[in-house]
Amino acid sequence: MMKFKSKRFGIRFGFGKRTNNKGTQQDQQQKGFGNSNNNSSSSNNYEIKWELRPGGMLVQKRQESIGEDLISIRVSTFAHFHDLSIEATSTFGELKMVLALLTGLVPKQQRLLFRGKEREDDEYLHMVGVGEKDKVLLLEDPAFKEKKLLNNISTSCHTIIV
Repeated sequence: MMKFKSKRFGIRFGFGKRTNNKGTQQDQQQKGFGNSNNNSSSSNNYEIKWELRPGGMLVQKRQESIGEDLISIRVSTFAHFHDLSIEATSTFGELKMVLALLTGLVPKQQRLLFRGKEREDDEYLHMVGVGEKDKVLLLEDPAFKEKKLLNNISTSCHTIIV
């Protein structure tokens, strides 16, 4: 069985020889339009690079640029807030490691909330939608908080026997 593609489809999406209703590509090159042979970025030399996203989708790789993927976010607790610059492709686990240096809380003791939901350590910031100047809420895990209170009470209370 043979498959035929529409000539109209091919011309519209650049598969045909005609471009921009100004004649064929050969005519344009003779007139000085379009890509010339001495241009180093001709369509024959261009190679598309692909990358696999965390969700499993195969997409065309973005061009790397310095400083573009850094975002500044505000992480707030009840009493304090911290302004951070971090890569957009970082995970919440990596953010917890940075916050451990600032707050003194071990990453296991931290709970990060964004848009009202607690986020897992393996979730990526850019996949969830964290952008420039967004706010992330940092809470201490209640189980660790309770354990810490019990340790403080047991060490601070001494029974006196008369």
